[in-house]
Amino acid sequence: MRFPAFTNALRGFDIALGYLASPLLLATRLYVSWQFLKSGWLKFSSWQTTLLLFNYEYHVPLLPPHLAAVVGTFGELFFPALLVLGLFGRPAAVGLFVVNVVAVVSYAQVLLAKGYEAALGQHILWGFMLLILMVFGSGLFSIDGLLTRGDRRMTRQGVLPEKA
Repeated sequence: MRFPAFTNALRGFDIALGYLASPLLLATRLYVSWQFLKSGWLKFSSWQTTLLLFNYEYHVPLLPPHLAAVVGTFGELFFPALLVLGLFGRPAAVGLFVVNVVAVVSYAQVLLAKGYEAALGQHILWGFMLLILMVFGSGLFSIDGLLTRGDRRMTRQGVLPEKA
């Protein structure tokens, strides 16, 4: 048995909320990028302190402390910049997700200690936001969105072959 009024109402609700997808993805990109850019800029602008922290406080597996400091700082500045622009959004989200996981692993002695649940919760929230960006991409308000809109337009006009 079909219920057209119910189906149409659901379809209308889906369409209406669908218009919020790209603004939500933009807000997610900007918020999570801001968090990591602040941290990366602090590391970069206080380099001696950063080196001390990576030598004595942060325990990055498999990397010597100086290299870990360089790679971590680079990741906290480079990947968020890509996310702000919406350029290579999915790969940037993957890169920043890895930076986030390494941060938790490297500082586990604090983040997993009793009384630091809120700090760990922040990393979980950022990881969840990055997973959303990995799955759904950057949205329409991005360079990626501009490039893919152009691809769809050219496909419809017969310039590019249809994707299988």
